[in-house]
Amino acid sequence: MKSRTLGVPCADIMKTLGDNTRLKIVEMLLAGAQNVRDLNASLRIEATLLSHHLRVLKEAGLIESERTGRFVAYRLSPRLMGAKRGQELDFGCCKLRFDNER
Repeated sequence: MKSRTLGVPCADIMKTLGDNTRLKIVEMLLAGAQNVRDLNASLRIEATLLSHHLRVLKEAGLIESERTGRFVAYRLSPRLMGAKRGQELDFGCCKLRFDNER
């Protein structure tokens, strides 16, 4: 089944988000755009590994980037934002909800 939002198979989206680090990046970006330094301050992984995960998310159409001076800010693709802004992503084929209650 293809995602109506992104135009890629839903299974590919779920495969991309099946990695804990990428899922954490997506969850962090729900709060708003962040640069690599901000993301890495929370994730504490090698810069090359973070770059790899960001590239995979970008190629899947889940995130976008914008250069501002020396920094590149990453944010979730606006097409993913569901009605429950800040907690839910709408892929068209399914929705992913992040609950703050753990």
